[in-house]
Amino acid sequence: METKLTHEANAFINFRDYAFQDSRAHGFRWVDVKHLRLPSEPVGDKALLAALIGHEQFRDDYAGGGVLPEGPRHGPYWMRLVTPDSYEPVSRERSVHVLREWANQFGDVPAALEARLQREVFGRLSTADSIYYLSGLGDEAIHDWGRVHEDFHEFVLIDQSAGRITLLVAADD
Repeated sequence: METKLTHEANAFINFRDYAFQDSRAHGFRWVDVKHLRLPSEPVGDKALLAALIGHEQFRDDYAGGGVLPEGPRHGPYWMRLVTPDSYEPVSRERSVHVLREWANQFGDVPAALEARLQREVFGRLSTADSIYYLSGLGDEAIHDWGRVHEDFHEFVLIDQSAGRITLLVAADD
């Protein structure tokens, strides 16, 4: 039986929309959050990761092309090379550390941005039952113009009690 996920909502947090003390400290960074509803029947994490990879919302190059139903790219990677085994389980503490280090790499973020990150990112990490990180797939997985991002962090959050899987991408242009 095929596992089906239903797209619920997106949130896009563009660091350029916030007033940093140094006007260049936004670093052309952003966070893209996609929420999908879990199926009603219980499904294991590997099957959920496979369903996410197979979902149209996953086919996003995160470089201005948006979601392309037949797109061959996912972030900096060739779609065909991203599998459930590409994700490693990570602790809440490790995921928070990676994202905090990335967000604050040019100094503390403005208070309004911090509040939004807390609500859309860190709050969701705190309630997730499982967190997966898309680990380095190697140079052979990077597509023809995949190095447009200096930083690319992707997490998948599975929250069974909320009935939701969240794809969280933090990157730069």
